[in-house]
Amino acid sequence: MVAMLCRELGGPAFSFTVHGPEEFDKPEFLGLREKIRRAAFVVAVSSFGRGQLCRWARPEDWQKLEVVRCGVDEDLLHAPATPVPADPRLVCVARMSEQKGQLLLVEAATLLAAEGFDFQIVLVGDGPMRPQLEEAIERCGVANRFLLTGPQSGARVREAIVRSRALVLPSFAEGLPVALMEALALRRPVIATAVAGNPELVETGVSGWLVPAGSVEALVGAMRAVLRAPTMKLEEMGRAGAAVVARQHDVSREARKLASLFGSKQGRMDS
Repeated sequence: MVAMLCRELGGPAFSFTVHGPEEFDKPEFLGLREKIRRAAFVVAVSSFGRGQLCRWARPEDWQKLEVVRCGVDEDLLHAPATPVPADPRLVCVARMSEQKGQLLLVEAATLLAAEGFDFQIVLVGDGPMRPQLEEAIERCGVANRFLLTGPQSGARVREAIVRSRALVLPSFAEGLPVALMEALALRRPVIATAVAGNPELVETGVSGWLVPAGSVEALVGAMRAVLRAPTMKLEEMGRAGAAVVARQHDVSREARKLASLFGSKQGRMDS
């Protein structure tokens, strides 16, 4: 908003990036249509996000909407392959908030435990829903199935991912989660919900499993498949996911795209 007002007072051209999902919940409150109209260009981090921006932009402004994907650090893109462990461990890396859906993991774990599966779910992160999660875990009698680590450094997060068979993220809403990109870059398959930009990154049966948001049954099915899968199959899926990340989320390539936009579209408006 400040950049837009500065532009109207004779200042430089401006642009902005929209990640979602919150921006798509209140586009009128945020004045997205007006900001897009006055911007040199607007970046979305997924094709889904660009589509959402099209909903709120004038059709004559659609040509301003660009996709520049979030980039994964070079060291992750070139991380050495590590064997998938035989241990029945899954990891969830996410803020403990309503949109991330971790309470569904508690329900899914309860059902899997009743089926006799041996497993552990590592929850990395913190947030306002942690007390609810802890209470639900105790109430459902699955405290021995969960390990809550709290916030961790980047190195510890990566260690938690490679020590697991797969990453699971049962979100109700997303932009395009960095945790999914990082897990795939580290050659671990993922379980994710078919929301927002996730289907642009994850392909069921190839690099992981996409499940309907809110479906405990589908989540249990995917988790069951991970726990039963041979490690060789999981490693094959991890390699496929790493190839997609390298192709779509190379930080250097995406940074060059953004720099090019600054030089062409935004520079043209300033001249």
